[in-house]
Parts: sequence; structure tokens; C-alpha cells
Amino acid sequence: MTEQRDANSQQSSEPTDSMTTKSVGDSWKNRTADVWNKATARLTQLLPVEQVAQTVVQWFSVSEAQIAEILETVRTELPTTEALLIGKPQAGKSSIVRGLTGVSAEIVGQGFRPHTQHTERYAYPSDELPLLIFTDTVGLGDVNQDTQTLIQELVGNLQQESRRARVLILTVKINDFATDTLRQIAQQLRQKYPEIPCLLAVTCLHEVYPPGTADHPAYPPDYEEVNRTFAAMQQAFTGLCDRAVLIDFTLEEDGYNPVFYGLEAFSNSLADLLPEAEARAIYQLLEGETGKQIGNLYRDVGRRYMLAFAIMAATIEAVPLPFATMPVLTTLQVSMVGLLGKLYGQTLTPSQAGGVVSTIAGGFLAQAVGRELIKFLPGFGSVIAASWAAAYTWSLGEGACVYFGDLMGGKKPDPKKIQSVMQEAFQAAKERFKKIR
Repeated sequence: MTEQRDANSQQSSEPTDSMTTKSVGDSWKNRTADVWNKATARLTQLLPVEQVAQTVVQWFSVSEAQIAEILETVRTELPTTEALLIGKPQAGKSSIVRGLTGVSAEIVGQGFRPHTQHTERYAYPSDELPLLIFTDTVGLGDVNQDTQTLIQELVGNLQQESRRARVLILTVKINDFATDTLRQIAQQLRQKYPEIPCLLAVTCLHEVYPPGTADHPAYPPDYEEVNRTFAAMQQAFTGLCDRAVLIDFTLEEDGYNPVFYGLEAFSNSLADLLPEAEARAIYQLLEGETGKQIGNLYRDVGRRYMLAFAIMAATIEAVPLPFATMPVLTTLQVSMVGLLGKLYGQTLTPSQAGGVVSTIAGGFLAQAVGRELIKFLPGFGSVIAASWAAAYTWSLGEGACVYFGDLMGGKKPDPKKIQSVMQEAFQAAKERFKKIR
């Protein structure tokens, strides 16, 4: 008993400034080696390796219920705005989504999903933590479209209890005066929900520019045709909208600069119609700050997974058999990437998750092999390999978060940025996992 108390006391004590470098190193080696030796003994009893992986996952797994609870807490505090986009096809609704979120046209096209018979919905950055929810009307202007059915679906959507701020955005091309259906919808929604603000966005300005005009003028455009038509549009929607704004959101290949012409006026008009928290979130989104905050929320949740898998990797790597644990370790890391992908709204098969690992790991492959070769060092090789395995797994998780975060934000993942994040995370994690007792 005395010896056991002495051992426990030695484990819990911290080195002082008077201790020599050698004694500190020996103390650290002894404590760490003891942990890994015990873990190794337990793992050896559990072979084959498939059983090791399954058992370790059970030891350290973070349940999906816990993740869901964290996300729900964040979701209730998130200032979410639901924008109902009402307008004909090609009237600029998807361009408004691009302008506010910064995602590519391709991502916007893939992001909308059927919501009702005549509406589609797109949540940004994801369904789990939506900052903006866009509900788009489909088929408006089709002669076979039942307008009353569409109105009933929109009313049904608005009747659902929600703490989200809501705004109606009517989109109409500047040269389209066939607006009877749009005005009918706006009138009925306005009568039933007068408290929901409505913004009229007049789009596609370049289509009425004077002949020979190659680019946008300074905003607002001071062309006779634009001014006359905009005034007529405002007159047609008198009493149905709180504000009206001119915008022209084009694609890069269209050649007009800026691409999102009138975005500042649009965002200001939108913010004037929203509560303070939601308005502030819109401005922060346009400045990139909200995207960073959302990314940090996801990464904080993801790090709970990463910590669990880093400990798993270290525990498994403590088995002093060079290359014998590589299949299990790889399986754990692929599983971690798959779970992180799911967190970011990306459902991956094991082979797809493995492809992501190969994509983001890059130059770390040589380090992984080097880690295995260290096991040939007498005595202390497995301890070093274990800490490296934990650090590498952690850095891989950080890289995966950047990768999936870019995809979620509609951006193309940047390999250089991912490598930089992994390098920094790897160095920091090596120091962190050296202190595991």
C-alpha cells in the first residue's frame, strides 16, 4: 500500500524548476510509458484488430445525441432570417442568394430542395445551423399554374410558429410589366400578414441600359429608361411593399462589374426591415465575420470527435508492432473524417471518406510512415509513435473541418490553406499529447 501511495504521489506531482532536464524527461517517460503499457496490455487481450477498433470506439465515442444537443442549443440562439423569394424564373432570385451568401451559382442550384409542391428551400450554411433560409417559389408565371394553390402553400408556410425573423422579397425584372400574378400574391399575403415586411427587388438593370453601354455606371444608375421603369414599378406595387431597390446581380462571365451591383443598397434595405440582431447578422455575413463564427461553432463540435479519435489513435498505436496497427489506425481516421463530413452536411461512404483523407493529408504520408519506423527504437519508440499518432489524427481532423467548411460555404477547398492548418495543428497537438498522463 505504501509503495502504491508513493507511486500515485509521484504520478500526480509536477516537476519544479529545480529538477534537471534529465529527471523531468525520465519522469515524463515513466508516467507516459505506464499509461501506454497498460493500454497495450488491454488491447493485446482484445485482438484481432477489428475487435480493438470496435472496442476503442465504444470507449471514447461522442454520441450523436450529444452532438444534436449542442447544435440545438446553438440553433436556439442563432439569429436566423427566413426570406420568401417570390418571382418568376430568371428574375434574379438565385442571384440574391449568391449575393447574400457568397456561394457559387452551382452550389445554389444544388442547395435548393423541394419543400412543398410549388416551393423549394435552401438553408445557409446548413440545415443544422441555418443563418439564412430561402424559400423560393417555382412555376410562377406559368399559365398552367394555380395561383391560389401557390398562395395557400405560402400562407401555410407562414402560419407555422417560428421565432425566426421573416421577410418577403418580390423579384421582378425591370423590363417585365406582366406582374398581375405577383401583385395578386403580394396583396393576399400582405392582407393576411401585414407585420411581415416586404422588399421589392427590381433586377436585370443592364437589359434596359442605353445601347453601347458595356458596364455598370456608378450606383444608382442615372439612365432615363431605368428611372422611368423603376418609378412605374414602384407605382404598380404601391401599398404592397415597404421598400424598393434596384439591383443587377450577374455572373462573372457576363462581364459586368461589380458582379453584385447594388448589393450594398439591397443589404441596407433588407437590414432596415429586419430586427436588430438579424440585421447585424446580415452585415456580418457580408463582411465574412458571421461565416467565421459559424465555422468556429462547427469546429468546436467537431473537436469533440477529434479528441476522441486522437486518443483512440494513440491507444492503438501503443501496440509495439511496426506497421501492424496501420490498417486499424487508417480505419479510425477514415471513420473520423466520415463523421466530421456528416456534421458539415456531407454524407460520405467509407471509400469517399478515404478519398478525402488522401486529398487533404498530402505530405503527411511521409510523416505517418516515419512514425511507424520509430517503433523500431528500443524501449521508447511506441510512446513516441503514440503521441505522433494522436497529433496526426488531430491535425487530420482540423484539415477535414477546413475542407468541409469550404464546401459548406460554397467555396473550392484550398489545398495550401488546409496544409497550413494541418501543419500548425500538428505541431500544437504534439505538445498537447505529450502531456497525457
